[in-house]
Order: sequence, then C-alpha cells, then structure tokens
Amino acid sequence: MKKQLMKMLEEREEEIIQIRRYLHEHPELSFKEEKTAQYIADFYKGKDVDIQTNVGNGYGIIVTIKGGKPGKTIGLRADFDALPIHEETEVPFKSKNEGVMHACGHDGHTAYLLVLADCLIQLKSEVAGTIKIIHQHAEEVPPGGAKSIVESGLLDDVDAVYGIHLFPTNSAGDVGYRSGFAMAGRSYFKLKIQGIGGHGSSPHLANDTIVAGAHFVTSIQTIVSRRLNPFDMGVITIGSFDGKGQFNVIKDSVELEGDVRYMTSEIQQLMEKEIHRIVRGIEEEFDVTCELDYVPDYPPLYNDPEITAGVVEAIENSTESEIKAMTEFPMFSGSEDFAYYALRFPSCFFYIGCKPKGVEKPYFNHHPRWDIDEDALLVAAKAVAEVVCSNQQ
Repeated sequence: MKKQLMKMLEEREEEIIQIRRYLHEHPELSFKEEKTAQYIADFYKGKDVDIQTNVGNGYGIIVTIKGGKPGKTIGLRADFDALPIHEETEVPFKSKNEGVMHACGHDGHTAYLLVLADCLIQLKSEVAGTIKIIHQHAEEVPPGGAKSIVESGLLDDVDAVYGIHLFPTNSAGDVGYRSGFAMAGRSYFKLKIQGIGGHGSSPHLANDTIVAGAHFVTSIQTIVSRRLNPFDMGVITIGSFDGKGQFNVIKDSVELEGDVRYMTSEIQQLMEKEIHRIVRGIEEEFDVTCELDYVPDYPPLYNDPEITAGVVEAIENSTESEIKAMTEFPMFSGSEDFAYYALRFPSCFFYIGCKPKGVEKPYFNHHPRWDIDEDALLVAAKAVAEVVCSNQQ
C-alpha cells in the first residue's frame, strides 16, 4: 500500500500545487471561510466517504475514511483560514481578496491533505482502521476552531491525531519535531484604569491614569525576570496602550491590551496570578480603579512522547527522496490551537521546512511577503503518508 500511495502522491504533485495556489488567491478570514469550506466539501463530492460540514463553531469539516481492514482510528488535521494582512509578494497567484492573505501556510496545509485524503480514499480497501480528515476553520482567532471540534464529540473514537505546519526556518526536505511541550500557550488581557482627570498644571487634583498605566507596563516585566524560574519560558507583551489625549490634560482613563506566552499550564497559572496581584497594587498605589479582563486563549501544545517517537521512526526510516532529514526543533514561543487536540488525544504536531530556494533570510510566518518553496507540499504529503502507513501495522 505504501509504495502505491507514494507513487500516487508523486503523480499528483502538480495538483497539490494548483490547489494551494487557488486557495492562496482566494483567502478568507477566520470564522468567515464560507467559500473555502464549500471548495473543500465540493472536492469530496461523489467520493466514497462520510462527510460532516459546519462542525464546531464555524465551517469545520470532518471526512471519515473507513478502511477495509480492522485497525486504529487516527485523525489528520489541516487548518484553512487566512490572516488580515495586505499581501506584498509578486507571485502570479497573489491574493484577490484585498487585505486578506494566506501568510501562514494554511493554503498549503489544506492542499496537501486534500490530495492525500483522496489517495487514501482510492486505497481504502487496503487501509486498516479508520482515518478522519479534519479540515479545521479559524485557527488564527481565539477561541479558534479546534476546541469546538473536539467538543463536538465526532472525534471521540480516535486513537491519535496528527498535524503539520509549514515553517521557513528550514529548507524543503527537512522535517522537524519536538517531543513533550513544543509550542507555547497564550492568554489575552485587557486592563482599564479609571482615575480622575484634570489640568496638566494641577496633578495634585487628579489621579493620573497614564502614570499608573506606565507603572503597570514596567511592573509586569518583573514577572518574567523575577517570578519565573530562569529555566522556564514566559513572555509578556503590551501590544496596545490607548492613552491618547490632549498634551496638557491629565487622562481620567486608559486601556491597555497584552499578550502572555508560557510553555506549561503551571507557568500560565503563576503569570495570571502575578498580573492580578500587580493590578491590585496599582489600585492601592495610585488610588485608581482597575478592571482586568484576562482570558487564556490556547493551551501549551504537548506532543505525546510515545506518539512522537513513532512519527520520528516512521519518517527517519523513509526511503522517499524528497524527505532528506528529520531534525529535533527547539520549542516555539508561538501558539497553535492544535493544542486542544493534544489535550484530549495522544497527538503529534510536527514541522515541514519550506524555505524558498536561494533565500538566505526568509520572511517568517505572518509576514506580508511570506512565501514558500512549493516542493515542501509533496514533502508534507509524503511525511504524513509515512505516519499513516506506520499506523497500518
């Protein structure tokens, strides 16, 4: 089966590329991917599979391939939403949706999985067990699509879930992995500070919220530098400080928004506790009132060590010429809602190098000039195919 599957993928490489380019031209934002979801659903029309649409809190799709032999049930996941980014590349298949761009590789994820799924459908009589193809909406915007798909119950029978992500840190042919905690969790917070406004000449008659906010910005950095174990990973970023006003007027209120990253749930709990503590101190020190909205978005992504070891073994033993190396990657401080699958099921999320040829310093994911080496698409398809075949034993 494996030999036949790999040959089928090779013969359809150009199709994978064309699907990716079509999706790249027609990106849609998270929770608004109606046409993309319809394109995916149409791809499976007339095929011998069960398909469920509008899964979860959006346009999620689950395609169930029931094999002809007994075996495990596994899930293969690819996301399909785009980003609110104005594309600055000059590729001929540039985005036709102004201000929206596939700048994170989700077009490539979907393209490889569609063709791989179709090949598996054609070989289903030889497939042992069941394969659930998870086309997921809204990875980029919390609460994301993964959590609601897990909560739908449609995956309750799976034994493991696998997913990949294109990254330009490595060249096409390089596959990366990380066992255990692999990607950071993320929380969002908004802080409103309410004081008493006044004239710039009379600060004693006011409670200056800009000074209080500035103190908060400085203070929360001590959480990372003085509250975390130096060997633990944590990041706090203030992305917005809305304090615009008149130069000689003391602001009566300001709003700040921030981003918190962490590699374990224990660190998340510590950082949340410390932010609340500092907010209480700001209220006392500056005689202001604070309203803090703190929302954990995505949990840390944990790759099951046993499942990951199986992925590494399958890909390291591959004889496919497109797969050149299997490399252990460092932890990524970025976040991924694939983490919700990994919370519920033994899972592995691994990486496919896609650095454009001849480029020494490629633009990273989410950049308006993001581009990939499309050779990486067949690498992704074959790498995941190796994992699928390893589960047939």
